[in-house]
Amino acid sequence: MADSTGLAGKKIAFLVAPEGAEQVELTEPWQAVRRAGGTPELISTAVGKVQAFNHLTPADTFEATVAAETASESDYAGLVLPGGVANPDLLRTDAAAVAFVTDFFTAGKPVAVICHGPWTLIEAGVVHGRTLTSWPSVRTDLINAGANWVDRPVVECSRGPNTLISSRKPDDLPAFGDALVAAFARDS
Repeated sequence: MADSTGLAGKKIAFLVAPEGAEQVELTEPWQAVRRAGGTPELISTAVGKVQAFNHLTPADTFEATVAAETASESDYAGLVLPGGVANPDLLRTDAAAVAFVTDFFTAGKPVAVICHGPWTLIEAGVVHGRTLTSWPSVRTDLINAGANWVDRPVVECSRGPNTLISSRKPDDLPAFGDALVAAFARDS
C-alpha cells in the first residue's frame, strides 16, 4: 500500500455515467486515493446523483460534482474509470466524456481502468498498440481495436503517451489500487 502522502495535493478524476458503475470499483480505488493523501472528485455526464450497482442490483448513490463537458484534464493528476457493464457503455456514447478521457492521453497523464471500463478507451481511440487486461468479455473488443490483451490481475503499460493501468475485476482491486496510486504519484 502506498504511503499516506504519495498523492498529497493531487486531485484525481473518477468518471462515471449517471448509472451503472460497479460500486466497489468506484469506492475501493476512491479510498486508495484518499489513503495516499489525494483528493478524488466524481465526474459524470451531468452534475447530480449517480446510481452505482452491485453487479445488476442498484446499490448506493453518489454525488457527481462536475459534468464532463465542463471538466478539464488540467485540473487533475490522473483519471480512474470504474467498470460495470452499463457504465462504460453509457460513457462511450457521450462525446464530452470521451473527449475528457482522450485529453488525459493527449496530455500524457496516467489513467487507470478496470473491468468493462476499456470500452470507453476503445471509443476514445487510445488502446491501439497498448497492453491491457479487462473483464474477459471485453477481450475481443480490445484486440479488434489494436490492443494486446493479457489475463493478469493488473497491467501497467507505458508504451504510449502515458501510463495506463488496467485490471480485470473486483477480486483484483487491492493490487489495482496500489498500482494506480503508485502511477499517479510517480507520473503526474
